[in-house]
Amino acid sequence: MGCTMGKSRIQPNKCDRVSISVPAIRAALLIQRWYRQYVARLEMRRRCTWNIFQSIEYAGEQDQIKLYHFFGFLMDHFTPASSERNLISHIFRENEVCHDADWERYFCYKDIEVPDSYCGPHLTFPMTFCGVSKLMEAFKLKQQQLHARYVLQILGETWRLLRILPNINHVSVCHTKEITICGDLHGQLEDLLLIFYKNGLPSCEKPYIFNGDFVDRGKNSLEILLILFGFLLVYPNEVHLNRGNHEDHIVNLRYGFTKEVLGKYRVHGKKILKLLQKIFSWLPLATVINQKVLVVHGGISDSTDLDMVARIDRHRYVSVLRPPKVIRPTLNGNKAGSGRNEDASGPAEGRRRVRSLTNTSVPGQRNNIPRRSLHNLPTSGAQLNCSVEDELKKRRRLAGFDQTYREMKTLDSDSDPEFGEPTETQGHEWKQIVDLLWSDPTPQNGCFSNEVRGGGCYWGPDVTEEVLGKHNLQLLIRSHECKQDGYEFCHNRRVSTERNTVLTIFSASNYYEVGSNRGAYIRMGHDLVPHFIQYQASRTCRELTLRQSVGWTERSALRALRQQLFVHKSDLIGAFQEFDPNNTATERVLKLGLPWRVLRPQLINRAQHGMVDYQQWIRELSITEPKPEVSDTSIMETMYKNHSNLETIFRIIDTDHSGLISFEEFRQTWKLLSSHLKMEISDKAVTDLAQSMDFNKDGSIDINEFMEAFRLVDLSTHA
Repeated sequence: MGCTMGKSRIQPNKCDRVSISVPAIRAALLIQRWYRQYVARLEMRRRCTWNIFQSIEYAGEQDQIKLYHFFGFLMDHFTPASSERNLISHIFRENEVCHDADWERYFCYKDIEVPDSYCGPHLTFPMTFCGVSKLMEAFKLKQQQLHARYVLQILGETWRLLRILPNINHVSVCHTKEITICGDLHGQLEDLLLIFYKNGLPSCEKPYIFNGDFVDRGKNSLEILLILFGFLLVYPNEVHLNRGNHEDHIVNLRYGFTKEVLGKYRVHGKKILKLLQKIFSWLPLATVINQKVLVVHGGISDSTDLDMVARIDRHRYVSVLRPPKVIRPTLNGNKAGSGRNEDASGPAEGRRRVRSLTNTSVPGQRNNIPRRSLHNLPTSGAQLNCSVEDELKKRRRLAGFDQTYREMKTLDSDSDPEFGEPTETQGHEWKQIVDLLWSDPTPQNGCFSNEVRGGGCYWGPDVTEEVLGKHNLQLLIRSHECKQDGYEFCHNRRVSTERNTVLTIFSASNYYEVGSNRGAYIRMGHDLVPHFIQYQASRTCRELTLRQSVGWTERSALRALRQQLFVHKSDLIGAFQEFDPNNTATERVLKLGLPWRVLRPQLINRAQHGMVDYQQWIRELSITEPKPEVSDTSIMETMYKNHSNLETIFRIIDTDHSGLISFEEFRQTWKLLSSHLKMEISDKAVTDLAQSMDFNKDGSIDINEFMEAFRLVDLSTHA
């Protein structure tokens, strides 16, 4: 009876609550629907922002490789005495033929004295944990930079150690010890210090793998290298450094590391850079954990063979953008080319020659092909449109060469008769390294050229299964790509089973802009299951809401995109004048692969009846032009479009790293650039530009001042 009465009392209360809560439920559903739509819109904006950043980044890498290919053409097909060839020849003197003792003498630090006024850390050698800790603390507190004597000592000791390491390091983890794997750092010292703060410093109980791309883009690349090299010297069996695609002196010319070193060490910077070239070439190419997990910077391809990689003479590949050259002995018993003048910057270096990987021509045929200088090219406007590349293709056809030219995979050899033909093995070895450092995974099966970056390949899940299965591996860990969460699985991830899979790890947080991405690192134990730790090195970003973070990065991406639109304004106007009904004019000019229809509301302020006044739109891009007045508008637009290429050529021509170039070198720079771009730029326009930038009228131009004077500024940030 009591139970029945209890039920009769409770039942009406339930009904009352249900009847009362109906409006609340409806409100909750409306709020939930609104929130889902809000989050979806934020996600769409985030993805568009990400596409803008990544497309511009990869377009820059593609430009870098195309420019280097052009230099390769000059080296391979123009007379050794030509001024253009002489300007760039030093960057191809890559392979040392001198004895180690010669390098020891060249990089000797003993004559460099540390003055009493020096307030930075004093280091003792052999390196100790205490010494590296002092070094880290000094960098963290931004004290006086490390003295050049200590820098050269650390680099010299690192070079000696790396030369005894194998191409592929093999490490083991057990029940009592985990290993930490870090991805790209790109000169962001805050990220490295935060990793050490959260995870602990390297030690015998805490091994680390750093998976390449320590340098470029960030402002503290050298500090990161010195810290990592210091720990490597203290714990050579617990700290493992893999080479990345940015551990390459040619790439460093464009992305800031060369400029950073020369700015911090004006007296000894050249020696430091020279030694770093050698160190980068000796960095191991991969690391294998417990015979089951492969750690490599870029990735693999359908031709990846780890047994071949283990046998490669890796230090011969100082820059992997160009295959090494082999020198054939001459009749007098000396090596061909040994009579060339020794490079004033260091020991003599021979140039080893190889032909195209797809070249099937008979050796010796090409010796009759004429070689020429840019000075001898036709000067009429119509004939100038015939590019250097066109002439070279014509000459290859006359010689009966294979007509297929594939960037990164086929580079013709020098036609000097004293250089011998390459072996097939050398071509395969070079391709192995390029694929390891430059490749990216794709969801599509197969393996094909990576046209987006311009180097390496795209490989699919079937290639992952084949290569890992061949070597009895279960997981591939790589870096090379920025990911929003700091990591990403692809290629059939199955945690419950041991399916072959690919894992990308990226440790540089806020890579594109504050709030653009998290950094992450991996901790892995004996079970080989990866555990992720994510972080944001920027305190500003940690204080932002999701909406504020997306808005911040979106504005930064749109600024970069508006600059791209502005520098291509002439091409865009021409494309718009053709009236493209399919709305592909912008993509046809910029070739960034972006969703232009989605971005249109953010790039165009006013449109009447669905029509846009494109002339007015371009004028309203809110980009301010540089102050120097130059009469030739074409040279200004060329400057905007090729700002990074021009700076790269300047850095190459500035062989003494003084930061100054002469008027004649300035003129030769523009001659190289105009030939690369297949366009004509008048000498008068170049001369006027040079004179306008010679502020103190001493006949030389400061490279940094010149590039800064012509840097575009987006005024929309101040609106």
